[in-house]
Amino acid sequence: MPEPLEFIPGSVAQSGRVALVTGGAGKMGATVVRALASRGYAVAIHAHGSLLQAREQAAQLDAAGVPSLAVTANLRDEGPVRAMVQRVADHFGRIDALVTCAAIWQAGQLEEVTAEDLRAHFDINCVGTFVAAQEAGAFMVRQPDGGGIVTLGDWAVSRPYSDYAAYFPSKGAIPALTRSLAVEFAARNPRVRVNCVLPGPVTLPPDMEPEARAAVLAGTLVNREGTPAHVAHAVLFLLENDFVTGVCLPVDGGRTIA
Repeated sequence: MPEPLEFIPGSVAQSGRVALVTGGAGKMGATVVRALASRGYAVAIHAHGSLLQAREQAAQLDAAGVPSLAVTANLRDEGPVRAMVQRVADHFGRIDALVTCAAIWQAGQLEEVTAEDLRAHFDINCVGTFVAAQEAGAFMVRQPDGGGIVTLGDWAVSRPYSDYAAYFPSKGAIPALTRSLAVEFAARNPRVRVNCVLPGPVTLPPDMEPEARAAVLAGTLVNREGTPAHVAHAVLFLLENDFVTGVCLPVDGGRTIA
């Protein structure tokens, strides 16, 4: 599948909508940012350790005619996360979409995982997602046309594999968080929707052993690896279909049921 967006300066018609993407400088996040820009969104690109890359990406988007802003916050710190969302709203005047791509995933044998490891994963992957969504959703509630939030979980929370005992619990909370926020925001403004994408094998490590890669791909129904573009297209669908909310959509080539 081709990348969702190839920039031709001046070719992107602006929609007046604004999107914030956490982890927007990473491989997955950057693809989502480009997909949103291709739909006419102005974009705010959040980064923490990759702020330089986020600024470079924002500069490239600005040069292509897409209003862009690089912002930063440590997702473990509630205050800075709220301030970051407020800055986006102040800068653009509204927030129409939030996509939470930021995450950590650190391997480690079960016997070596500490409570601090678990807290770090929950703080960034779950609590950081919640605070960003809570804050962005508060702006969407006040907008007559609402807005859309898309969280990113992981297909493998239903079939976890070994050596990620701190990661999987933090991602396993995302579907419940998504459904809870969908109910909460709908009660305040029915035009605020919250959905989740559960990516499968779309960003396999480039140095992965050929035998291990083949085994992963054989575990899908489509017998091939996905790409971040597949996830980005799912994000666009969930943002654009205004009759879908509270849904967790696997984008895994059928691996969940294979």
